[in-house]
Amino acid sequence: MINVLFAASDADWRTYEAALNAAFAKARLAIDLSRSHAPKEASYIVYAPSGSLQDFSPFTDCKAVLSLWAGVERIVGNQTLTQPLARMVDPSMVQGMMEYVVAQVLRHHLGMDRYLRGQDGVWQQGEMPPVAQDNPITMLGLGELGRAAGLALASLGFPVRGWSRSPRKVAGIDCYHGEAGLGDALKGTGGIVLLLPSTTETENILNARSLALPAKGAFVVNPGRGTLIDDSALLSALKSGQIGGATLDVFRTEPLPEGHPYWSNPKVTVTPHIAAFTRPGSACGVIAENIRRSEAGEPLLYLVDRGRGY
Repeated sequence: MINVLFAASDADWRTYEAALNAAFAKARLAIDLSRSHAPKEASYIVYAPSGSLQDFSPFTDCKAVLSLWAGVERIVGNQTLTQPLARMVDPSMVQGMMEYVVAQVLRHHLGMDRYLRGQDGVWQQGEMPPVAQDNPITMLGLGELGRAAGLALASLGFPVRGWSRSPRKVAGIDCYHGEAGLGDALKGTGGIVLLLPSTTETENILNARSLALPAKGAFVVNPGRGTLIDDSALLSALKSGQIGGATLDVFRTEPLPEGHPYWSNPKVTVTPHIAAFTRPGSACGVIAENIRRSEAGEPLLYLVDRGRGY
């Protein structure tokens, strides 16, 4: 019997208990899933920051910590965590993110807000919208989510540029990397989608300098992390018209405070962190597969690189 400690909130336990046990049974794993295993009894920890576990040092026989969240910035710097850490990449979450990004890019690309906000009974034909092949889109981030969203946009005919910290090759996407490549990826682009992790290197990657590089009137879609954007710089770029609009799903403070200027800015759409959810049915299969892999001596899926922070 393999002891698995569930270290997350009460609400998470209600959501995941049955789904995890079903996934373990499907994978033919003999597992005792509990919230009360003693540290020396636990072989694995299913973890979310919503729980109270902060000190991992007593878990001397733990083989891995398996996160229920895609983002690991709230745990990766924990100095007591010496066990391997795997982040969550849920196939349904990838699909949901792809759909969100495509929907928001098409909305800005086609200028739909002009009509959504103009239901005044006056027939006004605006400018002819561009077609996809004339409007390059830049994906900042080429991980699982960024690749899926970028390839979906490319399949619609958009010229897609992708940027990452280190070199990547993705067929159908023009890839750039490093500090030098960031300017090339952003220069003259019609839209920017942010799907980078939150690290010291990515904080404020969209700032006054980088926001000056896209084509005038370009749009920003951020379903990644709130720390990726210098909020003051984006508000200034929206005011000047350098950035024509923004859809923002994540913020430095959540919920977004009532008086934040994003709420009242007509060029900004706020969505309440809904771009992609971890869905228990598919996510629990990822947890079960990682335990199976570990027990079989195979490498874990989605293992976090502590040096990079993701």
